[in-house]
Amino acid sequence: MKKTLDHLPLRKQAELRQVVETVREAFEEAISTRRAERLKNGKILKIILYGSYARGDWVHDPVGRYFSDFDLLVIVDHEDLTDGEFWHEAENRTMPVGPDIRTPVSLIIHSLDDVNEQLDRGRYFFADIVREGVLLYDTPGAKLHKPANLKARVALEEAERHYEKWMTSSAEFQAGAGFYIGRDSPNLAAFSLHQASEHLYHCLLLVMTLYSGKAHNLAFLRKKAEGIDARLAEAWPRETKFERRCFELLREAYVKARYSEHYKIADEELAWLSARVDVLRKSTEVVCQERLAALRLGAASDV
Repeated sequence: MKKTLDHLPLRKQAELRQVVETVREAFEEAISTRRAERLKNGKILKIILYGSYARGDWVHDPVGRYFSDFDLLVIVDHEDLTDGEFWHEAENRTMPVGPDIRTPVSLIIHSLDDVNEQLDRGRYFFADIVREGVLLYDTPGAKLHKPANLKARVALEEAERHYEKWMTSSAEFQAGAGFYIGRDSPNLAAFSLHQASEHLYHCLLLVMTLYSGKAHNLAFLRKKAEGIDARLAEAWPRETKFERRCFELLREAYVKARYSEHYKIADEELAWLSARVDVLRKSTEVVCQERLAALRLGAASDV
């Protein structure tokens, strides 16, 4: 694992230092009022930059409205500390506003035991972080295991299970959306389309990396998926206000379509979203099938 940010512009290096300090401060405040020993004495053991800024292939495209995130893996000393309640403030404070932090920040939180278990199993996502990541903060004595080599046959079996499970569940939610549209229940239709999209993204991430996390935020999942394969961007045009508004309605549907009396979505918007979910499904199928084909070739050579 690298320990230097010399491949990044000085402004980006300064931003990352500020992000790390902000995350640490917010976490310390979050645990300061806890009484349980395992919580109030909790520690951040490591903060690792991974993804495009670690590799050096980040994107800054104001015209296309695409900006790579600072992807950070935060490793803590206890599984209880991975709960989102400890990280809401850190996420809020690292929003790209003001002069100090201008780059979007994406945090994933795992315990040291969990990360090492994933490395022992050879999971691609965590193995790539160890190989390509940049260590931004470290606690002496907290050791990461050497990634095991994952057999292609094992990876294939797992990826096929993920593909079958998540493609099936996504299709069910999409069928449900059609049912609710027919019953003039637009909010339930919007929620179902959200779930159909979310499950497609989890399918893609799991097939490609064997990891997807626990995210429900479609904007987050969309960016992760499109970072893996740019063809996924075809599903969601961003050129017009209507297109951007529709996606925002879909993103909000996970909570607001179920609980907010103020959430409204028009028939025209639902029709557009239904069509775009079809596009997302086709792109997901293509990318996943290509990955499965490559894994089958690898599995055949293992024999």
